[in-house]
Amino acid sequence: MSNFKSHNELSTEQTIDKHALIFGLFSVFLCGIGFSIIIPVVPFLVQPYTSSQGQQAVVVTLLTSVYAVCVFFTAPALGALSDKYGRRPLLLFCLLGSAIGYFVFGIGGALWVLFVGRIIEGITGGSISTIFAYFADIIPPEQRTKYFGWVSAVVGVGTVIGPTLGGLLAKLDYSAPMYFGAIITLMNVVYGFFFMPESLNRKNRLKEITFARLNPFIQLANVLSVKNLNRLLVSAFLLWIPNGSLQAIFSQFTMDTFSWKPALIGLMFSIMGFQDIISQGFIMPKLLKKISDQQIAMLGMLSEIIGYSLIAASALFTFYPLLIAGMFLFGFGDSIFGPSFNGMLSKSVDSSEQGRIQGASQSIQALARIIGPIIGGQIYVLLGHTAPAFMGMILITVAIVVLHKSKREKLSMV
Repeated sequence: MSNFKSHNELSTEQTIDKHALIFGLFSVFLCGIGFSIIIPVVPFLVQPYTSSQGQQAVVVTLLTSVYAVCVFFTAPALGALSDKYGRRPLLLFCLLGSAIGYFVFGIGGALWVLFVGRIIEGITGGSISTIFAYFADIIPPEQRTKYFGWVSAVVGVGTVIGPTLGGLLAKLDYSAPMYFGAIITLMNVVYGFFFMPESLNRKNRLKEITFARLNPFIQLANVLSVKNLNRLLVSAFLLWIPNGSLQAIFSQFTMDTFSWKPALIGLMFSIMGFQDIISQGFIMPKLLKKISDQQIAMLGMLSEIIGYSLIAASALFTFYPLLIAGMFLFGFGDSIFGPSFNGMLSKSVDSSEQGRIQGASQSIQALARIIGPIIGGQIYVLLGHTAPAFMGMILITVAIVVLHKSKREKLSMV
């Protein structure tokens, strides 16, 4: 295991621990594959247990929501535990839980088994927030947005490979992508067990964990009471609601609107992965030199609004090229919003609070992904296939207003 020093103990000229960086990037790469490989096949796994397209859409979105419910309640606890005991044990625990969840979901046999698989995965669903806290430990504050961009790009590579591979494996059996996701996640657990260095220095660890640190509602209230964070998190929450809806309903949307099969759905998700790579490799570095994190976030939100409008138009005219164009623009917006948001978030607190703030952020995201799929599934059935996209256009417009007001408040305080 490599010798690691926190950035709090070194000058800004420190060299980043290569073993820690490689493990972190490899982890998010496998997380990207493991998560995205199952997306094209979920509606097809649900189909045998439902009697109509409407019921199928509702169950698919509920499976997304139940995962988010579990993440919401457990993410603050996992974040606090990582602040006290270190990132390494918590991250390995979360990855192992994900592997078990994939395996149970693949076994299937009844709807309740599918829900159990999602619950298991959701309870240990703190891996992403722990990974971001891990990167915040090993990277100086002034470089975090750049490296969070790298993280998004690596996730993008996994997202390119995952859905396409999932669609191809589905030709063997609809459960095959789930088993493959379990295997590669277990491989990451083994790799991490032998090679992952701990990133959080003992001097910077949380001294004790109180009940308040484990309560998601108290943590949300505490975090939202921080002036430089509340509007940032509220704007992200408004963006994550329709994003969660789109993610949950997309496969069903393409099945119902264009009669797509898993392989083609997987290819469509891969487009978004390519968008991540292009954005992070070529566009994001140039944006960082010219505009602030907050301006990049607003640009991403505007791009998502245009993307949603094209997705709605594709359903109105039953013209799939509009869907492809819309997903490209949506993917671009999402790829630049993520690292800019995480950059602003990580710079707002010191190292002993990174797990807490990332856990709280994931809880807010999980809360949005509870609400989004439920609302999206209902309006999809009641109001038509375009309704979730129109919801996205409205809520992200409000999010831009909220974030812009936050910027004005900061300027007035200077």
